[in-house]
This record gives sequence, structure tokens and C-alpha cells, in this order.
Amino acid sequence: MALQAEDIADLITTTQRDLGKLRWTDLSYDLQEYIAMPMLLQQERVTFQSGHGIQWNIMTGTSGAAKDVGLYEVDNVNVSDVMTTANVPWRHVTTNYAIERREVAMNTGAAQIVELVRIRRNDAMIDLAKHLEQRFWAKPATSTDTKQIFGVPYWISFGSSSGSEGFEGGDPNGFTGGAAGLTVSSVPDWQNWSAEYTNISSVDLVRKWRKAATFTNFRPPVPGNPYFTGDRYAFYTNYDVIGPLEELVEAQNDSLGNDIASKDGKLLFRQIPVNWVPQLEGRTGAPVYGINWNSLRIGFLTGEYMREEGPNAASNQHTVFQTHVDTTMNLYCTDRRRNFVLATADPDDAG
Repeated sequence: MALQAEDIADLITTTQRDLGKLRWTDLSYDLQEYIAMPMLLQQERVTFQSGHGIQWNIMTGTSGAAKDVGLYEVDNVNVSDVMTTANVPWRHVTTNYAIERREVAMNTGAAQIVELVRIRRNDAMIDLAKHLEQRFWAKPATSTDTKQIFGVPYWISFGSSSGSEGFEGGDPNGFTGGAAGLTVSSVPDWQNWSAEYTNISSVDLVRKWRKAATFTNFRPPVPGNPYFTGDRYAFYTNYDVIGPLEELVEAQNDSLGNDIASKDGKLLFRQIPVNWVPQLEGRTGAPVYGINWNSLRIGFLTGEYMREEGPNAASNQHTVFQTHVDTTMNLYCTDRRRNFVLATADPDDAG
């Protein structure tokens, strides 16, 4: 007896349930390292919001109410609006896979059908992982791009030249309205640390790395400050940086101090792993990104986190059953000052 459409749909649905939730272990095949997808699949590392975009409050200063006073001095109460709202629009990403009715008939037996769905599903998810990894380490060319997510270079911009360093990472290139709608002209502290280095040595890159890590490590003066997001740092770069640093460590250069070390084959800076990012290979400027993942976060629209729908009959292919995986998300940063980029030139990768 021939399988009917509803029978095939039930078979695919049952197989999807048997395979379980989308997992990273089936995806790490193409690039040697993935940064974006593992973070997306660890829900404790992401946030969920509703509405037309991601919104959050930023404290831009204080009211200046504190002062020295004398006995019987008249009070002068200062009330100032020290809050502003940042906004990031949603971005939508999708992937899909399909099963043809006759493929089900040709793959009789539960094991063969499970394998068929698994292969098609993994193919779709590998493609999604590759796409998100590229987007994660890039930014839209201009504000007119309404599709691409706001990747790391959007939030951590390079603004240094002639060996300069400091909070110089201003408005992202191509975004005259600033990052999240806030310009550095209106909020001067809305800048990441940026430094230009010339060579990979203890007196250049390593020295500037030390300074960047120190100056971006903000601590709250009052415990329990709700606007302090804590520390969860990580460093990211390409092999043009990691290779020479490993050679410096092997040479046991005492001038490196205790900041750069190697443990179990992993390069460390101040005991924090330095992660190799294949997507940064060939990137202009050989950048080193210092990211505080408690300030740079991934937000999802509630109900649209890796949402798998289907199988449904294709409208223009009556023998095809398709499944879509949709995600509505974007990156957002609550405090750009807690992040830095070191590079020999602007590493901005638009598109």
C-alpha cells in the first residue's frame, strides 16, 4: 500500500522527535572552530525579549549631587536624567531541508528513514552554522542593510592610527546614527578601547594588550549595582597572531612576564584562553578582540529561537515535504567600554 501524504509527514515528524533537539555535536565539520553556534545553543548565554527589537537602558553619567558641605548649609537638590535607551532591530535567519515522497518509499525501514532525515537536517544546520559564523565576525556595510546581524566589528570598532590607543572605537563605519542609535558625540563614553600595534613583541602588542585588558576592566564602586554586568572575558584572533606569540612563549622571554603563557597546548593571556578564529584568517589588521560576554550578548525574539517547523507540503512541488528552521536575533552591547580591539589596521569586515 502506497504511503499517503499524512503518513510521510508523520514519519518525518517522528524521526525529528527521535533525533532530539538541534545539537552542536553534529555540526563541527567544516571550520576547525566555531564560536557563534555553540553560544547560540547554550541558552544560558543568551537572552529573550519581545517587542519590535532589543531595547535596554544605559546610564550615561551621574547627577553630580555629591559635594562637601558646611554646618547649616542650604540644600541644593540635583535631579538629572542620566538614562538613555539603546535600540537594536531584529534580524531574521533561516535554513531548511526537504524530503521527497519517493525517497521515503526507496528507504524502507525505520533506520534508513532516520538516517535520511538526519543527513538532510544536519546539512541544513551545518549551512546555518557556517552562515552565522561569518556574520558573527562581520558587520553590515551601512545602516541601509536591513538583513545582516550586527556582528562583533559593529560593536568593537577600530579607531586608532599612528600607534595611538584609548577609548577610540567610535561610531561603526557606515552608521552615522551610531551603535544602537547612540552616537559618541551625544554619549562620549559609548566607545570601546582601540589600539594600533606594529609588531608582535613584548614591547608592542603584548604591552598594549596588557593596557587594554586593564583599562577595560571596570569595577562598580557600589556592590550590587544593577548596571554592572560582571566579568566573563575571552580573547579572539587569527593564527598570524597566535603563532608568533607561541614562539615567544617557547623562547621563554622573561620580558613577557606572567601575562602570556601556554597550558595543555592552549595559549593564555592572564590565564584566559586566546581563541583561534578561522573566520578571522586573512582579516586585514591581524586583530585581537577582547570581549566581555556579559556586556556583549545575543538576544532572541521570544518564541523564535531555532524554531523548527514542518514537515509541510511544498506549494509548488507536490511530492516534496519541507522543514524550515527560523531564528530572529541580533547581538547587542550593554557597555562598549568593556571590550577592545588591537590591530595593525582597520579590520572592519562589512558584508
